[in-house]
Amino acid sequence: MNISNAIVVGGGIGGLAAAAALARRGVAVTVLEQADALREVGAGLQVSPNGLAVLRALGLEAGLRGKEAVQGQAVVLRDFAKGAEVARLPLDRLPKTQRYFFVHRADLIDLLAGAAKRANVTFEMGAQVASIRPGKVPQVQMVDGSTRRAELVVAADGIHSVARPALNGPDEAAFSGQVAWRALVPNSINHPAEAQVHMGAARHLVTYPLRGGRLINLVAVEEREGWAAEGWNHTDDPSNMKDAFAGFGGDAAQMINAVTDVTLWGLHLHPVASIWQREGVALLGDAAHPTLPFLAQGANMALEDAWILADAVTSGPGDWLAGYQQRREARVRRVIAAAAKNAHRYHLRPGPMRSLAHLGLKLVSRLAPSQMLGAFNWLYGHDVTRPPKG
Repeated sequence: MNISNAIVVGGGIGGLAAAAALARRGVAVTVLEQADALREVGAGLQVSPNGLAVLRALGLEAGLRGKEAVQGQAVVLRDFAKGAEVARLPLDRLPKTQRYFFVHRADLIDLLAGAAKRANVTFEMGAQVASIRPGKVPQVQMVDGSTRRAELVVAADGIHSVARPALNGPDEAAFSGQVAWRALVPNSINHPAEAQVHMGAARHLVTYPLRGGRLINLVAVEEREGWAAEGWNHTDDPSNMKDAFAGFGGDAAQMINAVTDVTLWGLHLHPVASIWQREGVALLGDAAHPTLPFLAQGANMALEDAWILADAVTSGPGDWLAGYQQRREARVRRVIAAAAKNAHRYHLRPGPMRSLAHLGLKLVSRLAPSQMLGAFNWLYGHDVTRPPKG
């Protein structure tokens, strides 16, 4: 083992997974979280097989089921007007070890926090970080004027990371021209155990069940010229979402009309950080590589990062952080590119291109479902917890 102590800034999914993974390897870890408690915030998440591999390695797969996570059977693309099926990705044909789950973010946070506590991770709540300084012994400067030091500082503090500019300079984020609403509604339509993507012109709606099927998670994305603030906890009037999706029919209309509380966030494009680690400071998850949510991989990439970082700093030779970015960057860039392409595919306008694209999806889905699923082998079949072959 190359280090004996670490500080993790941020008590989200990536930070808690990193804390648990490091502590299980014998590192004394302190998590600094600016909130005064790990509250139930956010909404649903999709844990794909590559993210589940990390939870399994942390001994948490059974616990995920205990949190009433719903095992996904398919991803279904639907036309917006009446909900007609366009294509189906048969998740139930995945190998038995490659399961796919829908889970409430708060439940996954609770699961990871429990794992970290059992591994003797220390938590400091209400700990507001002002800056992070790389160095021989990196320092964390707190808003109250105090200082924390550790051999490793993991910045898992999201898109507005205080460490990212310290390593890379000012960020150059740009509004993507898309906004997204999030909401939870009761499952009054018997929503199946699948993620449904209702595709319309310049907008789409993603829905899937949560908490044993009692709730439905909604994410509604619209292209617009007007800018919206970044971050997913800005309250909005539900009527704005309902007006934007007024043309959607079938089950989509029923789910949208059931919304009574909704949050809105603007989707921004951030470059992948050039430098992920320097002088004992490492960026993790969105702090290093924010991605658009159209491949459902934000949380899964953070889980993968956490495992690789823990492995790199506890078993790598010499410069114990050097291998971290090398092992992760190409993969996250591929994920980010794939997510951006999905946004275009979901938002095709009516016309020959949309008709041909949907016809092609239907044919592949019905005639060669295994081929369609196989196109995701690079993503879902990737297991960072296994030693690389060769």
